[in-house]
Amino acid sequence: MGWVDEKEQDSVQDRMYSPKFLALRGSSLFKFSAPPVSFSAVLAVVWSYLLDNDLLDKRKHCFSVQTETGEDMFFSVELECELLIWEKAFQMATFLEVERIQCKTYACIMESHLMGLTIDFSMGFVCFDAASKAVLWRYKFSQLKGSSDDGKSKIKFLFQNQDSKSIEAKELEFSNLFAVLHCIHAFFAAKVACLDPMFVESQGTSEGKKKHSKRD
Repeated sequence: MGWVDEKEQDSVQDRMYSPKFLALRGSSLFKFSAPPVSFSAVLAVVWSYLLDNDLLDKRKHCFSVQTETGEDMFFSVELECELLIWEKAFQMATFLEVERIQCKTYACIMESHLMGLTIDFSMGFVCFDAASKAVLWRYKFSQLKGSSDDGKSKIKFLFQNQDSKSIEAKELEFSNLFAVLHCIHAFFAAKVACLDPMFVESQGTSEGKKKHSKRD
């Protein structure tokens, strides 16, 4: 948690920033005008988040947060080391939340039929019939070779068949498009983190400290 400067919406002037106090707690990002006495004592807005390296003005150390409705909020910090701290905090929060929930299911429409899409940390993507629960198809994360969305409700997935190596397109329609996109991004980010030796080592060190603390 810490202080950042938030860029005002639709502002093109560098001075149109206001100080905000951000706090990451589990999978939630809290934004305050002043440090809270306690998290339970205030009504906070919970955001989904996405780091962004695109700079909007002359400020160098910036990142953005995107909500589940698609709204973008831009923040800046004074030092590069502060930006790195926030980046690592987001990465850790994402990984821990994915590790905790393991899977997430969303209702969707495919070819005019009501379906369910489960994003599973171990299995990948699983699509099933909402009525019968019968699995129609499943693909591993590594089989996803591309995707696109219309910015409203539809996502087209391009999966590679493991046997024929051909590309199979699956188009699904969701009522909460950005929430689904954020979830997919989070699960992929967690998968990538598992392949990062430095991240895995830091996780092991953290777990070791927790166990040592419990023994003490």
